[in-house]
Amino acid sequence: MHLLHQRGPLHDLPDTPEAYDAVLADVVEQALRRMTPEGNLEHPDCVDDIGDTSLGITSLLVLALQRTKDTRLPEAVHRSLAFHLRERVHLDDNPGYPNLRIRNSGFPYARYVLEAGAHPIGDWPSTVWALLQAVDILDAPDGLVDADQRARLLDVARGYWRWLTEATFFNPQEAGNQAIGCVVGGLMLARHLPPEKAEPVRARAIGLYTDEIRAHRVTDRGALLPPEHGGAYDNNYGPISLSFLAQAHRVSGEEIFAEDGDALARYIDARLTGGGFDSGGPRYSEQHSGFESVLGLRYFGRRIGSDLGRYRGDTRWGRHAVKPDGGVDGHFAWMLVWQIQDPTRWHRTPSTVPVRHQLRAGTVSVAFDDRMTPSVVEAGGTYYLPAAVNRQHGFGPVLDGFVFCRPMGEVRVRDVRIDGLAAKLVTKPVVGRDHVLRHVRSLYVTDGTSLWTAVVVDRLPSEPYLLAGLPYAADDGDRVRRTAEGAVASAGTLRLTHPQAQGSEHFDARAELTQEQAAFALAADPRGYGNPDDGWRHLVSSTALEAGPVPGAPDDLHAFAVRYGSAAPLTLSVERAADGLRIETSAFTAVIGADDERGEPQLTLRAVSP
Repeated sequence: MHLLHQRGPLHDLPDTPEAYDAVLADVVEQALRRMTPEGNLEHPDCVDDIGDTSLGITSLLVLALQRTKDTRLPEAVHRSLAFHLRERVHLDDNPGYPNLRIRNSGFPYARYVLEAGAHPIGDWPSTVWALLQAVDILDAPDGLVDADQRARLLDVARGYWRWLTEATFFNPQEAGNQAIGCVVGGLMLARHLPPEKAEPVRARAIGLYTDEIRAHRVTDRGALLPPEHGGAYDNNYGPISLSFLAQAHRVSGEEIFAEDGDALARYIDARLTGGGFDSGGPRYSEQHSGFESVLGLRYFGRRIGSDLGRYRGDTRWGRHAVKPDGGVDGHFAWMLVWQIQDPTRWHRTPSTVPVRHQLRAGTVSVAFDDRMTPSVVEAGGTYYLPAAVNRQHGFGPVLDGFVFCRPMGEVRVRDVRIDGLAAKLVTKPVVGRDHVLRHVRSLYVTDGTSLWTAVVVDRLPSEPYLLAGLPYAADDGDRVRRTAEGAVASAGTLRLTHPQAQGSEHFDARAELTQEQAAFALAADPRGYGNPDDGWRHLVSSTALEAGPVPGAPDDLHAFAVRYGSAAPLTLSVERAADGLRIETSAFTAVIGADDERGEPQLTLRAVSP
């Protein structure tokens, strides 16, 4: 079973002018075949996300006309724009819409679904999207759009902006991507207004960003992030927010958007495995966006000097939104327009600068969460998630159902790169059920092919084991598939266990159920509205790799060792030496030295010659 949305890396899609011309040519042919006598360009199966879709196709036709001068397009643009202005601009309040601040304002807005009162909650983002489709058309050179229609569209766009920022509460869904998109719409609209009207709109847009988005950023893994549906980051929407920040910087030149985009880009770079897999989010755990992410990942990947294009997107949406039959949908069309217009090319090499929440070399990577516990381990083409035992999740020593991975105090980190090896030492103070403070030292070493993990903890009163992850997915190159196996070895005993109990609170990796499906089953609200991250936290037990202690460790310690990426026998020794705690394998020798005068852990590393 393959994961539906995490397919190929987005930088594998050709992004030459010729490739984009081919994309637009396909859109043109589909649109001309589809257009109704009334000028409607909506997909016949479109029900929701409908208020902006015909206008989105119109914006792509305008861009194609600008690039190709296709003589069939002026009439198509005229008819389809007339359709939107006539049929899709609503002036009367939608019955049941809960977020109005001004009743009967008369400002235009776009509906999420056409039937009055059917599902009004989506009208705010639909109106943002319609504003963005409109300003893309307004950006076209003079002469491509009928002057009277252009004037009417500008008036509607101003009305959309007023509805979004005056008639309703701002960002009612607490969705960072929608809110930043609204700001972008205001910035682009201001460029089409006379100076005395443009400056208030531009100032309002930047003020909304500063006061309503930036001031409410949330922290995760040391980064300040625009909140997304009540959480810090969402796999689907986070990169879309990054694209909006890229466009905001392109349009306005304001450094605030570049700074915040750089921060979000570095965060994505840290949490993303080398193979481009990631999971987690307050709206979607595994659903990845497609072309909507390209602009931001490409723009800021170049700025921060890292290969963000490794992000595995939904390549079914690799160029534009589509319906199940593959037919083009105008929703998100503005992002394809910006993507085509932006000349930035992909930065294709990884950053070599060590970062706190990531260890990455070759085909191996470890992404660490806010507590410096691995959130994803990648080695040998397999992705491992934190396992669950007794409602606790993580990687770490386990004793009597208690996982020693949640820090009680400062977490110290040391990075070393030498002799073709990359290593990270993580030292945590952890309090067990007996209220005794113990130090857990976790050493991660990779040669770019395999990952060695050695964990030592102050002696526990009985025999513990190491919770070493949940094998979850494997890389097939252009797809990610579910798995319950991985190439793993241990210097102690090693077993792969599966939950004994049944039900939604117990995740068996051998089943076809995905992590996202399991998380939504445990979430408080329906799929798409519940928080899968919160739902997943309710997991009681899961498939788990369990490693026994390494024989011969010092008497005052328990030690564990696991290697990911190879099932060949693993030999590892742990002993005290004059310079510290010495860990030896056939591939490297590491010494964890005494803490320095600032309490920072010391680590020395050298490769063992074959």
